[in-house]
Amino acid sequence: MKNHFYAMMSRMKNIYRWGLMRNTRKENLSEHSLEVAFVAHALAIINNTRLGGNVNPNEVAVAAMYHDTTEIITGDMPTPIKYYNCDIKKVYKDIEKVAENRLLEKLPEDFKAEFVKIYNPKEDTARLVKAADKISALIKCIEEANMGNREFSVAEKSTRKAIEDLNCPEADIFMDEFLESFYLSLDELN
Repeated sequence: MKNHFYAMMSRMKNIYRWGLMRNTRKENLSEHSLEVAFVAHALAIINNTRLGGNVNPNEVAVAAMYHDTTEIITGDMPTPIKYYNCDIKKVYKDIEKVAENRLLEKLPEDFKAEFVKIYNPKEDTARLVKAADKISALIKCIEEANMGNREFSVAEKSTRKAIEDLNCPEADIFMDEFLESFYLSLDELN
């Protein structure tokens, strides 16, 4: 039997984010997911080394890699629409679940149990992936601001607030120690 899961995953590069915003540089779902995985991995390390936690950084990174793959089927729903009200949010969650099941159907039987765990991560893993996802959105806002694009200024403020509202100490530490570097040019980083 042929399995189409990984061919579907390769379509992530064709899904563009921030569709309602003018972008100086388009960001696709593959790029976003890799960045979320990098940040989530860092948050897991912070959890373990600084906060006495016990999460598996690799498990967190893999969950982050796959966190938005349902958008291959659904497309990227803009945040203002996705969270407009409770009814829309619930319906979109249901749509994401259908898309997740369609993706799982494309896997060989002996892979499915592993991917069910990835798509339904442990609570701490899900919390860190959510924080990393927000931080990645903030990084995009900073990058656009660095290019002189004022289109993202309100999104930057609201995303910062959303990160603060998570009450995630790992995210707070990451923001304090790593975020300022995203404002620097390549020459300044070197």
